Amino acid sequence: MNDLANTPKARTDSKAENARPPRQRKPDWIRVRAPVSEGYHETRRLMRELNLNTVCEEAACPNIGECWTQKHATVMILGDVCTRACAFCNVKTGMPRPVDPMEPENTAIAAAKMGLKHIVITSVDRDDLPDGGASQFVKVIEALRRNTPDTTIEILTPDFRNKMRPAVEAICEAGPDVYNHNLETVPRLYPTIRPGARYYASLRLLEEVKAHNPLIFTKSGIMLGLGEQRLEVHQVMDDMRSAEVDFITMGQYLQPTPKHAAVEEFVTPKAFAAFGSIARAKGFLQVASSPLTRSSYHAGDDFAVMKAAREEKLAKAKGRDKDRLAI
Repeated sequence: MNDLANTPKARTDSKAENARPPRQRKPDWIRVRAPVSEGYHETRRLMRELNLNTVCEEAACPNIGECWTQKHATVMILGDVCTRACAFCNVKTGMPRPVDPMEPENTAIAAAKMGLKHIVITSVDRDDLPDGGASQFVKVIEALRRNTPDTTIEILTPDFRNKMRPAVEAICEAGPDVYNHNLETVPRLYPTIRPGARYYASLRLLEEVKAHNPLIFTKSGIMLGLGEQRLEVHQVMDDMRSAEVDFITMGQYLQPTPKHAAVEEFVTPKAFAAFGSIARAKGFLQVASSPLTRSSYHAGDDFAVMKAAREEKLAKAKGRDKDRLAI
C-alpha cells in the first residue's frame, strides 16, 4: 500500500494449482491470546441466556477475549443473518428470521447486569424490512434509557439503502450519544469489497445525522490492508471531515475464511501511527489507529476522550469570541 507497510508474501506451490490458497502467517503485532478467562465465559453465558447475538462472535473479532473479560460486548440486533454478502464480513448471509420483539428489553437487561457505562449496538443489514430495521434501533435505545439511564449509547448502523433519511431521522430522535456508520474502505474498492453499498450514500448518511442533530457525535471507520493506496486513505479522511465526522477508526483487515477477500498486506504499527497523526491534523476529535483497532474497541474510553475534546474546543471558541468583543 505504501512505503510504511509490510507485506509477507504467500508461498506458492506449482504442483498443486487447485489446492486451497495457503493461509497467510500473521505478523507478531496482530496475534492475540485465545479467550480463557472466567469473565469471558460469564459474558458468553449471559448472551446465550438472553438470546442475544454479538458482533464480537459473528465477525470473529480478535479482541473478544480482552473485551469480554472486562464484560464489554457489542450487541448485534435484528438477528444473525444478513441480507448482503460483503467480501470482508464473516456474518452469515441469507433470509433472516423475524425480528425478535424481546431483543430491546433483553439488551437493556444485559447492559444492567454487566454494569455498562457505555454500550455499542450494531446490526446486520435488513434490506427485507420496510424501514431497514430502524425501528428496532429506536426500541433498543428507548429500552436502555428506561432501564439504564446513566449508560451512554453508541449505535453502529447499516446504510439503510433506499430508506436512509426517514431511518436516520427516527434514530436521531431517539437520541443516541454516538452514531457510527463505517465507510469500511476506499471508494475504488467498493465494487469488490462492499458491492451492495455505495460510498457516497454512506457519506450522505453521516451528513444527515449532523444535519438532524449536530450534538450527536458521529463516527466512521475503515479497514486497511485490502489494497488501498495511501493517498486514497487521506482522501477518505478528508471526505469524513467534510461530513463533520468526529471520530475515525482505522484497523487491520483480517481474512475470516479462505472464501473472503484476501489480505493484500499487513500494515505495520508504524504506518497506523502515521495515519493516526495525519487524521488528528485534519481535525478529528478522536482517532483510533492500530492493527487491532475495531469500531467498538475501547469505545467507552474513546467516548470520554471525544466528549472532553469537544468541550475543550467549545471553550476555546468561546474564549476567542470574548477576546474579539473586548477589542
